[in-house]
Amino acid sequence: MTRKAVASGSGGDDYEPAEMAPVNPRLPIAPQIYDRLRRAIITLAMLPSEALSEKELSLQLGVSRTPVREALIRLADEGLIDILPQRGSFVAPIRLRDVEEAQFIREALERAIVKRLAKDCPAPVLAELSANLSRQEDAVARRDLDLFLELDEAFHRSLCEGAGLSRSWRLIQTVKLQMDRVRYFSLPEPGHLESLLAQHRGILAAIRTGDAERAEESMGIHLQEVLRTVRKLSERRADLIG
Repeated sequence: MTRKAVASGSGGDDYEPAEMAPVNPRLPIAPQIYDRLRRAIITLAMLPSEALSEKELSLQLGVSRTPVREALIRLADEGLIDILPQRGSFVAPIRLRDVEEAQFIREALERAIVKRLAKDCPAPVLAELSANLSRQEDAVARRDLDLFLELDEAFHRSLCEGAGLSRSWRLIQTVKLQMDRVRYFSLPEPGHLESLLAQHRGILAAIRTGDAERAEESMGIHLQEVLRTVRKLSERRADLIG
């Protein structure tokens, strides 16, 4: 999904909307709109500063403006949209401070999680993680970025759940949205998928051998990758960074 923003002084009500999958009227409407817009923003199909119009979105989706407004407010609460009085709603820039704080929180949690797993990791969890890495290898070979991102998410979620800390994963999800935008931007870079896969392998190998210190260190190196990426991004694409 992509959108073509049209500059105007009317607060973003004049823009050309791209096609968006229709909503299912049998399911709650606002969450569906939220999911579509959230994915478009995270995958950079919708770029920072792009205008979002309640009116145009409601017309395109065949819904009232109320669920659209609810979805936009939720995205604003998560820092993905800026709602500016008298101007309208716009895709928020990737804010370096938000990325750094999210990375700090996530690294602290996931380093502790893999350290705990290395001390006692159930065999079914090891099997699940190993199967995930096999699928990651296939995604890398096929250059399937969307599938790799999905498997990356599942790998980290399995670590949390395998350690009996599923609530930690839910907390991580709430803080890592800006990180996800940076991660998606970096995926097409030559060698980047291979590097992430190798890091995942290193984490699992440390857990499998019960090396808690190496597991913790490997996770730290892995999660600091996003900081290197966002700094490169700020140099090359200042228009995306706020």
